[in-house]
Amino acid sequence: MIKYHTMDHDADIRIQVFGTDISDLFQNAAIALFDLVTENTETDKPLESETHQISVSGADRPDLMVNWLREILYLWTGKELIVKEIKIRSVSEFTLDAVAECVHFDPEVHSIGTEIKAVTYHMVEVVEETSGWSAKIIFDT
Repeated sequence: MIKYHTMDHDADIRIQVFGTDISDLFQNAAIALFDLVTENTETDKPLESETHQISVSGADRPDLMVNWLREILYLWTGKELIVKEIKIRSVSEFTLDAVAECVHFDPEVHSIGTEIKAVTYHMVEVVEETSGWSAKIIFDT
């Protein structure tokens, strides 16, 4: 299954994310965000990782998705951490708990991709479909 793809949008970046279940959807959304923000280069340099507990809530699933991705983006913009792995521990219509394994940005190992300033509410969707879940999100660049 494709995890995500970018969609045409006038000024910003719009993505559509897919998941076999709701946990997979939120995990793939975080992966998509970091795929856009940064790229790894091949290196033998060991990177020390750290884990971060993330808990978010929302009024509904679209609000939860925006709040989730804002927390993930904050790890980058506020702490210069790159998410390497996400484990969703629980997700409901209104709450999400996860653990993120992160490494500190290292210019010898990572290259900057797209600068994402914010996750927007504009046209956000989270939908259960017959084959799984999908979401559409716009990032302000």
